[in-house]
Amino acid sequence: MKNMKVIRKALFGLGVLGSIVISNEVYASARSYEKIKIEQDNTTVNQNRYKSNRPDKDKRLFSSAAVENEILRVKKLLKNPKLAWMFENCFPNTLDTTVHYRLTDGKDDTFVYTGDIHAMWLRDSGAQVWPYVQLANKDEKLKKMLAGVIRRQFKCIIIDPYANAFNDGAILVGNHWESDMTDMKPELHERKWEIDSLCYPIRLAYHYWRTTGDASVFDAEWLDAIKNVLKTFREQQRKDGVGPYKFQRKTERQLDTLNNNGLGNPVNPVGLIVSAFRPSDDATTYQFLVPSNFFAVTSLRKAAEILETVNNEGSLAKECTALAEEVESALKKYATFNHPEYGTIYAFEVDGFGNQYLMDDSNAPSLLSLAYLGDVDINDPIYQNTRNFVWSKDNPYFFKGTAGEGIGGPHIGYDMVWPMSIMMKAFTSQDDKELKECIKMVMDTDAGTGFIHESFNKNDPHDFTRAWFAWQNTLFGELILKTVNEGKIELLNSIE
Repeated sequence: MKNMKVIRKALFGLGVLGSIVISNEVYASARSYEKIKIEQDNTTVNQNRYKSNRPDKDKRLFSSAAVENEILRVKKLLKNPKLAWMFENCFPNTLDTTVHYRLTDGKDDTFVYTGDIHAMWLRDSGAQVWPYVQLANKDEKLKKMLAGVIRRQFKCIIIDPYANAFNDGAILVGNHWESDMTDMKPELHERKWEIDSLCYPIRLAYHYWRTTGDASVFDAEWLDAIKNVLKTFREQQRKDGVGPYKFQRKTERQLDTLNNNGLGNPVNPVGLIVSAFRPSDDATTYQFLVPSNFFAVTSLRKAAEILETVNNEGSLAKECTALAEEVESALKKYATFNHPEYGTIYAFEVDGFGNQYLMDDSNAPSLLSLAYLGDVDINDPIYQNTRNFVWSKDNPYFFKGTAGEGIGGPHIGYDMVWPMSIMMKAFTSQDDKELKECIKMVMDTDAGTGFIHESFNKNDPHDFTRAWFAWQNTLFGELILKTVNEGKIELLNSIE
């Protein structure tokens, strides 16, 4: 991994980040980037220094008039030239570089790359297009694209509810992880079972419906998909044995495979749902992943509302509600820990036998992101205690250095901070000073690129991973837009 970062840094120093293949991962750039030296005190926009890093208009994969108008609106309000530049680069990055919209059988269909890996993660795609939903009523083209993402996600869940990432169609020869010891199909890029892969599509569809009033996406495929979700969640409660899912991979990375013949560590069937892998795509230690179980509860309740209101499927809605209540009850009983310093907090993972893993990972859902996703109330005292814990030296994956601080995880390793964690701290902050510090930290650790990376070294932001990671870019745009819309222009303009 260190060699990968050194290679990327060297290429960046030459001013070009081309397509390279390292350790079965494809790292590609949508365009060449100019290395930019950022001065600390800029009071006026320097067009040469802050030239847009977006692809040329004819190279952008998807355009939205509503998004372009929003970029212009926000840029006019922002006095900090670097912040305005980064917002312009980041907010449309998903549309510019990852969205592939088409009609399939006369219906909207949108395949969304994660960025440098040309596959569609159910989690990432749902998060990548999320901040555009608020603009859907201003742009019919954008609205159709969003409907296409939702429809594509339902199709994916029907193909295999245990998969986390999908190809754009079937790849019969040379499928990326076709040697994995699991039930791989040509349509799958990767088959790591993660609870949140089934939650993000429900979250997006519900938000789209409540914002636009368009219920047309909730057709027969939606019903098939939600039945698959229920079936899978119940199987992974493991009340009737271990269920059908197994996963092993020949790899040097311990967290890329499951022990016990592909079943993972044992759990006590107490009502929680097993997630074999985390949102980072790393294997869980104790398989009841607490943030993802919280996400399942709120997602099932959203699904129940849709089923009841749109589909008149009262019986199916009750099944969703009953499962949500069961998981919620189990969380109250098994997911908390009485910490000697922070009080009652949520554990990251549990197994139902009494074992608990006290940490947090940077990907969402995480313990820190629970309030951002709406899975707990931001004023929940247990959440606030947990928030204090995860942003401290007592979280083994909290790193603090001369360049910045935040939560990382075993996916990248020691001393590598994920900007996503800093942004999640900002999204869940109730203190303007803290919010400002978080935004400035993200700005100061872009390594002069104008984009947000997967992770950066706590002491050197030029030592980073993934130059093209659309989720992080769009998330930064979402954060700045939220801050603007909350009337905190002076806060943003006070950043130096």
